[in-house]
Amino acid sequence: QVQLVETGGGLVQAGGSLRLSCAASGLTFSSYAMGWFRQAPGKEREFVAAISWSGISTYYTDSVKGRFTISRDNAAKNTAYLQMNSLKPEDTAVYYCAAARTYGGVKRPQPDYWGQGTQVTVSS
Repeated sequence: QVQLVETGGGLVQAGGSLRLSCAASGLTFSSYAMGWFRQAPGKEREFVAAISWSGISTYYTDSVKGRFTISRDNAAKNTAYLQMNSLKPEDTAVYYCAAARTYGGVKRPQPDYWGQGTQVTVSS
């Protein structure tokens, strides 16, 4: 059974930082591209960042470029990360981890697997 478990969300002031983690089990982690999406109240789920299975390629939505960094640990922890710096109130959302067999697949909100989400709230 595949599980993606996100941790690291919370309440932070504008300008602060958080690091989200997504621990994967039940799949060959190094064979999957990983991504992060977010969904704010009343809005559709939107793409945030993606990383290829090797970690060599990354891709970000324009609104987080230069502030967020996606990374992964294939060797020991089977975990993907999202380092979020210079947070803004508009970053407030539930953040979801996603896994897909293809790099393109993880950039669309139809991956193979979803995590349960973790709340990020940025106060002004």
